[in-house]
Amino acid sequence: MHHLIATLFLMCLTVFSPPALSQMLKIATASPDGTVWMEKMREAADEIKRRTNGRVTFRFYPGGIMGNDASVMRKINVNQLQGGIIPGGGLKDIYPDSQVYSLPLIFRSFDEVDYVRSRMDDLIVKGLEQNGFISFGLSEGGFAYLMSDKPVSRVEDLKGQKIWIPEGDYISRSAFQTIGVSPISLPLTDVMTALQTGLINTVASSPMGAIALQWHARVKFVTDEPLAYLYGTMIVQARAFSRLRPDDQRIVRDVIGAVYKEFNSINRRDNAEALRVLRNQGIQFVATDENDRKNWQAMLEDTKSKMEREGILSQSIIETLRRHLNDFRQGSVH
Repeated sequence: MHHLIATLFLMCLTVFSPPALSQMLKIATASPDGTVWMEKMREAADEIKRRTNGRVTFRFYPGGIMGNDASVMRKINVNQLQGGIIPGGGLKDIYPDSQVYSLPLIFRSFDEVDYVRSRMDDLIVKGLEQNGFISFGLSEGGFAYLMSDKPVSRVEDLKGQKIWIPEGDYISRSAFQTIGVSPISLPLTDVMTALQTGLINTVASSPMGAIALQWHARVKFVTDEPLAYLYGTMIVQARAFSRLRPDDQRIVRDVIGAVYKEFNSINRRDNAEALRVLRNQGIQFVATDENDRKNWQAMLEDTKSKMEREGILSQSIIETLRRHLNDFRQGSVH
């Protein structure tokens, strides 16, 4: 009889125990509300809420209202936020080797990008996780092009420009310093004002980024050479993510991971269209001087050497990237 009563008591606890507490993940992003990216993220949040029976919800803070990347990271550290949608450059303090795709002039085409990323994205995602942050995949931002009010076809032309770089972008700073240029570091939110006042006259941006932020209205020339590859990702503090039930973690990974794969194709399409828009608006595309090719290449090699020497990028990550690029360029693609 005592055994029967105990069994019934346990059954009652199972039937009438309260549901698992819900977990809200607060995520900051610079993406303005109403953009296709925010629409997709909100759709993903709705699907996750439905599939987890309301146990996992998201609250987004769009348009940079939580500040720049450094501010977002500080707020994550004090649990004001659980995560952010961060450009690759904002991940340097979490996992420095995540910056390897940003080396100047490292990629020559999207075919190279696709080949390398299919072999290295998982290394970056794993590196972030080992340092306390969950990523659900990387999303292409596109190639950054130099955009200016004066034509730039030679490395020497850069020395007369007032060039903007994002705050904390060590690789871009090093790249320009190798040729004797001191770039101007500003937060993203100050770039338009700086262009209007003449504090800067040159930016490096993806085509869709330049249009979305209206920078294209302040430039006349685009150097028709991909300067650097841009990407972003959504990160969530591993400690917060671990509080989710294992099955809920899988749902979040599946849903957000699928969205980030979709972002890759959306952003590539939108950048191609943005290039056409820039050309149609009368902005002149300037080819790099073929006789100056060795100087552009020297910028890459000097930056790689400096990044490795200063410990910004590990020798192993640089060698891994170089090996995959060599395999692709020599045709040894399997």
